[in-house]
Amino acid sequence: MAAPYLVGLTGGIGSGKSEVANLFAARGADVLDADQAAHDLSRRGEPGYDAIVASLGHEFVRADGELDRGALRRRAFDDPTFRRDLELLLHPLISARLEEAIATLTGPYCILVVPLLLERSGFRRRIARVLVVDCPEQEQVRRVQARSGLSGDEVRRIMATQLPRSDRLAQADDVIDNAGPLETLVPQVARLDVRYRQLARRTRAPR
Repeated sequence: MAAPYLVGLTGGIGSGKSEVANLFAARGADVLDADQAAHDLSRRGEPGYDAIVASLGHEFVRADGELDRGALRRRAFDDPTFRRDLELLLHPLISARLEEAIATLTGPYCILVVPLLLERSGFRRRIARVLVVDCPEQEQVRRVQARSGLSGDEVRRIMATQLPRSDRLAQADDVIDNAGPLETLVPQVARLDVRYRQLARRTRAPR
């Protein structure tokens, strides 16, 4: 079976990656999400959970036995060394979980959602195209504040750990503009869906 055609979807926090991924899924594309894989792997009894507890101790374990994801997130964004150590624990597990899923795909192409695709993801070499979901930075801050209750300063600290917007756009093969209302995403996704299906067919065609 031919390898699936992989499109790496990325963008800054609050840019609208999930909404775009959902629209591609609605059109029949396979969608895999690195953040979801990380969440699944860090549930109690999963390998990521065991690795975090073994390395970091029970400081980040709640009374119910699950990880305190909020405390982990805050510490990771405040402490670059801690963030690096956490990534070293989880990224190999996330990559392995995604590779297992990729091997089972049957759709026309796959949208692989990786927030840090351009920063330090090993999946960059695996994908055929980079799709960036973009919006102004002030809109990122507004959206994240609205959904999470974080302060503007907290959101900007998270953004500072990610690639600058201009650098992200410079590395994009395709860009979806999400500066406006959600309905403006639909025609953009529709055009790219047609394009990705064409490219996937060409990739799989006999030479």
